[in-house]
Amino acid sequence: MVRSVRFLLVALALFSAPPLYAVQVDEILPDAKLEARARAISHDLRCMVCQNQSIDDSEAPLARDLRLLVRERLKAGDSDTQVVDYMVARYGEFVLLRPRMSWHTAILWAAPLAILIIGVFAIVFSVLRRSARPGLPETEALTEGEKLKLNAIASQLDGA
Repeated sequence: MVRSVRFLLVALALFSAPPLYAVQVDEILPDAKLEARARAISHDLRCMVCQNQSIDDSEAPLARDLRLLVRERLKAGDSDTQVVDYMVARYGEFVLLRPRMSWHTAILWAAPLAILIIGVFAIVFSVLRRSARPGLPETEALTEGEKLKLNAIASQLDGA
């Protein structure tokens, strides 16, 4: 009984824990709405050091600087779009975890579809080629002479 209660308390503590972010206490804005906007923006910006993490999740010093920059821009009165545009202008489109659809990123968006279409055409072409391929030629019936030779060979093998 005591073990099951301990287990339940530990499980409750583990599952009720909030997600961990790299945002430090001194970075958090006093205005909850502004902080929520900052978190939403920083969740979509790439850490240039880690590259597969958002600046919200990264503990790299550069990510901290970028989080502070986002918060400064929001405190200055910029909209969310203006903050993201500022970061893109300063660091390039690579700073976005989800690239925007444009002509120079079209290959990123079109490549999976193109590969799928090419694969479907390859499979259809392969199936059509196999069905169009002629089968084995029909074997003609054995003549009487060939049947006699075959029986003679078979009888020699049986006798040996």
